[in-house]
Amino acid sequence: MDYGKMRSLWGGVGRPFSSGHWKGAAVAACLLGLPGCAIWQQDDRGPQDVALAEEIVAIDAMTATTAPLEDEPIYTGTTQPYQQVSLRARVDGQVTLLAVDVGDQVTGGDAIARLDGDLLTVEVNQAAAEFQARQAEVAQARASVSDAQTALETARVQLQQAQADADRLTRLAAEGAVSVQEAEQAQLAVETGQQVLRSAEEQIRTRQEAVNAAEGRVSAQQAIIDQAQERLSFAMVRSPLTGVVLNRSVETGDYVESGDELLQIGNLSLIKVTIEVSDRELSRVSLGQSVEIQLDAFPDQVLPGKITRIAPAADAASRLIPAEITIPNDTGQVGSGLLARVRLQSPGGDRVTIPSSALELTEDAANPTLFVVNSSEGQEATVQARAVTVGRQVKDHVEILSGVSPEEMFVVRSSGPLIDGQTVRLSILSETP
Repeated sequence: MDYGKMRSLWGGVGRPFSSGHWKGAAVAACLLGLPGCAIWQQDDRGPQDVALAEEIVAIDAMTATTAPLEDEPIYTGTTQPYQQVSLRARVDGQVTLLAVDVGDQVTGGDAIARLDGDLLTVEVNQAAAEFQARQAEVAQARASVSDAQTALETARVQLQQAQADADRLTRLAAEGAVSVQEAEQAQLAVETGQQVLRSAEEQIRTRQEAVNAAEGRVSAQQAIIDQAQERLSFAMVRSPLTGVVLNRSVETGDYVESGDELLQIGNLSLIKVTIEVSDRELSRVSLGQSVEIQLDAFPDQVLPGKITRIAPAADAASRLIPAEITIPNDTGQVGSGLLARVRLQSPGGDRVTIPSSALELTEDAANPTLFVVNSSEGQEATVQARAVTVGRQVKDHVEILSGVSPEEMFVVRSSGPLIDGQTVRLSILSETP
């Protein structure tokens, strides 16, 4: 190929090519299949801009977030009132009043139902009448004791007089003033008086025992009265706690027997959920541990809870250990019988977790370093080399104990080596805070 002819063809002999001529010539040369030719596009950037663009390293960045290092198991349970009681009839009778229905709030001590108590009232009156009769018996027995005490005093006085007469006649008989027979009769009167005195004392003891027995019958009758009055009080049914009526088993006019269920009341200010943990996972459960609960009834809410009780023994058949979780329910939004999904939280809480590859951008394995995106303008940013403290590593993720905070951006991958303060270009795969 005669390049001189070619030059004459495009620009004329002796005329220098302009930049447009050279570009046109290059296109023609490529079309003619000349070796070493190339087509380039117009680039308004200067040589310095082109060199700088070639030096900027592209990075993939992501935002630091807190999350468990590994997926925590999900346990299921059912919501229950923290305290629940079943009110049952304690006496037989007809239901004459039901003051509450399902869903009603009740306060501890409120009268919420009443049974027919007419027969119980009759029993109380009969017991009271019998009590009065027993008290009359006690009064009679005490009067009998008083009579015996009077007889005792009389016998004592008579004995004293007989003893004085016997002593006087014995002296006179010794002096010959009276016969010996009279002295002996006087001594016999003393012995008789002593027997009468002992008999009077025995009468007092016997009659005092009768008083004690009568008083015992009075006490027993008082107990019968108290029992009858207590049974009468059972006709009025009162709530033992503050809560909500969960169930009503009877209607006004129903006849119930002792032991029949009337109402169920639950304290819903706290909710409890019981989950079952296998023996392999027992080491991950502790008293006071925080948990997160999601209810299918409220899928967009996450409720906080704590483990408040762990059973000391596992079920013999399933080898599962029940653990009780308590959930605050001040608003009363959560009811009983809802399906609950429980996720345990690690004792240390969730930490910043990053891909392990983010720590492989430096060659110093002894001092883990993470490149954090400091500031960005458009697609360009600067990075900072920051020393971090790592924790556990599971598969391709690692915990960061310190050195980076949530919502900070860090470098996951780069197209070239990085240094502290370097300007980088964010790739389209990079996350934004």
